[in-house]
Amino acid sequence: MIGPASTPSAVWRPPAVPGWAVPRGLVTSDVEAAFLAGSALNSLDHLVRAAPPWAGAWRQRLALKSAAEAVVLAGRTETETQLRDAWLLRMPGADPGPAGNLLAAWKSLAERSPNVSPDRLRRAVNRLGLRWSDNLVSLVDHFEDLARSGQPAPLAAAAIAAEVQRLRPDTGLLGWWLADQVLARRMRWPETVPLLVTQAHGAAFRSLNDRGRVRAGGEGFERAICVAVALAAAQACWLAGEIAPRAARLIEVTPKLRAKGAAEVIQLLLDSDAVSGTLQTTHLTRWGSRRLFERLVSFGAVRELSGRASFRLYGL
Repeated sequence: MIGPASTPSAVWRPPAVPGWAVPRGLVTSDVEAAFLAGSALNSLDHLVRAAPPWAGAWRQRLALKSAAEAVVLAGRTETETQLRDAWLLRMPGADPGPAGNLLAAWKSLAERSPNVSPDRLRRAVNRLGLRWSDNLVSLVDHFEDLARSGQPAPLAAAAIAAEVQRLRPDTGLLGWWLADQVLARRMRWPETVPLLVTQAHGAAFRSLNDRGRVRAGGEGFERAICVAVALAAAQACWLAGEIAPRAARLIEVTPKLRAKGAAEVIQLLLDSDAVSGTLQTTHLTRWGSRRLFERLVSFGAVRELSGRASFRLYGL
């Protein structure tokens, strides 16, 4: 809920990863990669622990970006916009389809604490469009061992991805999904921040001889994960810097709203990547929602995200 620290007078500027901690070009040294990862994670840790009122929307936006990269890894072509549509424009309770289920897998990370049970693991495998096999259950114990270990967070994330590759080389997406959770557990974050898969096709995993890609469990993978952590943390902090002033404006204009049920919509906007323009609640009709969103747009408090004249979506 929106609390006292959310007032305009207490607008908070998210930390940014220092420029010197953002990798520039190919990082060849394990020590340098670890240093960059630690420095970037320090900034991201300050952001996560500050728990701003818009943290839910921030994590969900990161989940969308992660799902868009997962789509590419799965050999599909859906964009962020198409993923958002698949999730929000489906009938209540309807299957969002293969791409929408990929989004559901990363949304589940952003909504929950970093924990893995056999049931949650099986559900994730299904959402990721992968085939279940009983040997994957061992990942639950491996996850807990890494979470309790003294390993630095990026190296623990690398270890779980490598274990997935060893068990089932065809389930790479599951490795990325688990890596974010191990990272969050080692950082002692209350919720998982979707991060690492966004770097899967980036420079972090380019081999040192520039003749291929670094694979999970292969030579240089720990170094590559450290570089990926630094890049992903920098991008996550940059995204927070974009969202924070929009959220501050939304909170600032909230007292001007007279629509019954407006407070519920404001909270949804602070917690979600996007909200349907035809949202219906106990206190708000579709017509009321449309008028409310039009007013919020006029205040500069939210953006229309779809670019359509109908079936509109709104968010920070």
